[in-house]
Amino acid sequence: MERTLFTEDHEAYRETVREFVAREVTPRHDKWEEARWIDRDVFPAAAAAGVYALQVPEKYGGAGESDYRYRVVSAEEIARAHATSFGVTTSLQDDLVLHYLLDLTNDEQKERFLPGFARGGTIGALAMTEPGAGSDLRGMRTTAVRDGDSFVLNGSKTFISSGIMADVVIVACKTDPDAGSKGITLFLVEDGMDGFVRGRKLDKIGLPGQDTAELFFEDVRVPRANLLGEEGRGLHALMSHLPRERLGVSLQAISAMTAVYEDTVAYCRTREAYGEPLTALQHVRFELAELATEIDVARAYFDASVLAYNAGRLSDVDAAKGKWWISELAQKVINTCLQLHGGFGYMREYPVARAWTDARVQTIYGGTTAVMKEIIGRQLAR
Repeated sequence: MERTLFTEDHEAYRETVREFVAREVTPRHDKWEEARWIDRDVFPAAAAAGVYALQVPEKYGGAGESDYRYRVVSAEEIARAHATSFGVTTSLQDDLVLHYLLDLTNDEQKERFLPGFARGGTIGALAMTEPGAGSDLRGMRTTAVRDGDSFVLNGSKTFISSGIMADVVIVACKTDPDAGSKGITLFLVEDGMDGFVRGRKLDKIGLPGQDTAELFFEDVRVPRANLLGEEGRGLHALMSHLPRERLGVSLQAISAMTAVYEDTVAYCRTREAYGEPLTALQHVRFELAELATEIDVARAYFDASVLAYNAGRLSDVDAAKGKWWISELAQKVINTCLQLHGGFGYMREYPVARAWTDARVQTIYGGTTAVMKEIIGRQLAR
C-alpha cells in the first residue's frame, strides 16, 4: 500500500539520517553492544546532524521543528540499520525528557538545560518506576520534604533508561503523602548532587548498549529552582505526557518489525531448501503474506496517530490502543521472522536474533499491555 505520510522534505531528511547512521553508528554499534555502553561522542554528532532534538526552539540552539514525522523518519532509518540501543536512547530524549522540559520548564530552566540538549552534550532520564510500584504511580514512596528554599529527596527508582549516563534526571516524588494524586511533584536532579547515587547497571535480556539503572536518593537537597512544573501537579504532568511516550513506543515497534520483515523477505528469496528458494514454498509465502498485511494495517493506524498528534488530537486512549496492539504485533512478526531464518535466526550475528530480544520490552515499558487495555476499558465503562 502506498504510504502518504511524508513530503519531499521528509524524504530529503531521510537521506541525511541514513548517511549519518552509516557513518557514525553502524561501524561502532557492535562494539557498543559488547561494551554495554554507547560512546557519548555520538550524541553531539547526532544532534548536529539533526537526528534528534529538532524540537528545541532556535533561541536555545535547536531547529524549532515540532512535526513528529521527522521523528518517524529518524527512527525508521535507525531501525533499518538494526541499531536499536542507539534508537531507544535517542527516543528517550525526544519522546520523554525533552518533551517534559519543553512543556514544563520556566524561562530560567530553559536557559540552563535546553542548549545542552540541543548540542547533544546533555543526556536526560525520567525516573518514575520504583521497586515496589511499577505502573501504579500513586504507590510511589520516594519523598521530597520542603526545607527552606530546598526540598530534601529520599527514596529509590529502578528500571531507569539511561540512568547511568544521564546528566539530569526528572524524578517523581511525593511532596504531600495525604493529598493522593495531588501530592506528587517533579524535580530536576542533576549529576553531582550530594546523596544522588547510581546503583548497578541492570543486566537486561535485550538492548545491551542502552543502559538501564537503579537510582538512589539519600537526603538529596534539591533547590526550589529545580522544581519542574507546579508543586503537586506531577501526576497530571506525567499523565498528560503519556500519549507522546506511547506513540514513541509504537514508533520503535513498527520500525523494528518492518526492518526485520524486509530482511526476512530478502533472506527467503535467496535461501534455498529442496533445491528452490524458500519463497517457492506455499507455507512461507503465506507466512510472509500474513505479516505484510498486518504490518500495513498497523502502519495505517500509526500514521493516523502521527497526524492526530501533530494536530494536538491524539488522546491517551488512542495512544494506548496503538501502543499495545503494535508492540504485541511486533512480538509476532519478529518471532515469525526468526522462525523463517531457521537455525540462523538463533545466532546473534543475524539481526533478527538481536531484534527478537530487543523487542520483548516493548509490551512492558511505557505501560504494560494489561495497563493499556485497562485505560481503554475504563473509558468504555464510563
